[in-house]
Amino acid sequence: MNTSQLLEQIERKKSFLCIGLDTDLDKIPPHLLEEPDPIFAFNKAIIDATHHACVAYKPNTAFYEAYGMKGWAALSKTIEYLNTSYPEIFTIADAKRGDIGNTATRYAQAFFKDLSFDAVTVAPYMGRDSVEPFLRFEDRFTILLALTSNPGAFDFQTRMSDGQELYKRVLETALTYEHSDRLMFVIGATKAEYLKEVRKIVPDHFLLVPGVGAQGGSLEEVCRFGMTDRVGLLVNSSRKILYASQGADFARAAAMEAETLQKAMEEELRKRRSSQAS
Repeated sequence: MNTSQLLEQIERKKSFLCIGLDTDLDKIPPHLLEEPDPIFAFNKAIIDATHHACVAYKPNTAFYEAYGMKGWAALSKTIEYLNTSYPEIFTIADAKRGDIGNTATRYAQAFFKDLSFDAVTVAPYMGRDSVEPFLRFEDRFTILLALTSNPGAFDFQTRMSDGQELYKRVLETALTYEHSDRLMFVIGATKAEYLKEVRKIVPDHFLLVPGVGAQGGSLEEVCRFGMTDRVGLLVNSSRKILYASQGADFARAAAMEAETLQKAMEEELRKRRSSQAS
């Protein structure tokens, strides 16, 4: 998928919602545990119920790796189902990989070639040669961790380095990488006040923004400081949607939560159009 296709979907659905498929067997409705593959059964029901309200899904690979081969098989089935049943959906492997040389290349091949994800999250700590192997894949996106939503982000990301906050140095340096136009960046919704500074450095790149919902991030603030003329945002919500109900109505409850966020996003898009017209 390329940027134009993603923008077309955002415009059509009036949504920039990304749903995190962080599927936890301890939290899914108990009746699904009787299924041969409860993880996939849950994911499929969620996808079928919510695809009209979102433009992306983001499985966090840790929730699949934790269950060994069965979990990895469920992830493979999930991405195959998305790619065949809803090919317009943007897919993100939230894998947070970060290694150098041949290892990075193998990770890129695993997610882009074998599993056919559109994007993968990558940690920048090891520098250029841990990122550029991912960027070599045409019509695929590398989503670089820049300023995350967790409390520990302040341990390093906002520390000063030669008079500049480290996350800003990450953003500026990443723009020098080969094929940097294939980059997106993770900026946490709980750090919305930083988005104005982020946009000074990366005014046009898409931002993946986790933290709206269970983590308390504000959609309105994210849009105020981070939205561009071409939207430029994928706002992620996971637990609030996935676990809206543990009953037989779990999929419908998830759809209602997703639709609530979609309506709020539609309003933000309306405000953007109004401001552009004035």
